[in-house]
Amino acid sequence: MPVPAGTARGSILFLPGRGDFYEKYLETLDHWHGHGWHVTAADWRGQAGSGRLGSDAITGHIGDFSDWTADLAHLWNAWKAETPGPHVLAGHSMGGHLVTRALVDGQVDPDAMVLSAPMIGMSGPPLPLALLHGVARLMTVIGAPTRPAWKWSEKPGELPAKRSDLLTHDAARYADEAWWRERRPELVMGPGSWGWVERAYASARRLARAGALEKVTVPVLVLSTSADRLVSHDAAVRAAQRLPKGELIAFGDEARHEILREVNPVRRRALDGITEFLDRVVPKEGAA
Repeated sequence: MPVPAGTARGSILFLPGRGDFYEKYLETLDHWHGHGWHVTAADWRGQAGSGRLGSDAITGHIGDFSDWTADLAHLWNAWKAETPGPHVLAGHSMGGHLVTRALVDGQVDPDAMVLSAPMIGMSGPPLPLALLHGVARLMTVIGAPTRPAWKWSEKPGELPAKRSDLLTHDAARYADEAWWRERRPELVMGPGSWGWVERAYASARRLARAGALEKVTVPVLVLSTSADRLVSHDAAVRAAQRLPKGELIAFGDEARHEILREVNPVRRRALDGITEFLDRVVPKEGAA
């Protein structure tokens, strides 16, 4: 979404989560555009309309998370050269994990970053990360790593019953996702593969290493909810604390995983918090 030259507040590059497609976030992208930002969004390789990398038409798979961060680094360099600063990198869920990983690995250099319900850790049994990773690694050995890691629904590609209970309280915004899936079947994606799960744990262990997040000098805003049943709220809180310029906006039972697609009071608090954060840490270039 271009903004007339010389008038842009800056530029935001947004990356969605696992199984997502950027059309789900058009309302938020339009909000930022309305506040003067040049806005760009992109889907990850193997998701949305780019085809699948696994053994069937819906299971999400990747050889390694570094494939995605390399893609992001390539996009970042081209996008940054073509857009006005300051440059902000934003990601939701798995997208939040990957932009953080790329930042830690020195592949991107944003002026600020915004993470919505970032997948710093996954929701699940309170077991050591190394043990969870070991189990996932075993599952990739005893069967094809491209096979689905969990049951999705009785009909391949069909949205599971009560899935909205994991994502948002807003029925209309949840229905919007189904609208896109019905009209553009190539966007449909189901469960992740065991290979994806194993690589997700491996990448989470990389972020958990002492000094990984502590070396980041970029201002980072983390939005997370204690009611999240898909990613670890505790891991997100710890990440905000470990980041030298990390900040946290925490939600409770009023917000499910898709904070930017929640009911209006929740969404308004999130968007107002992002605006306040960016106005403070990356004022418009040339502003007094």
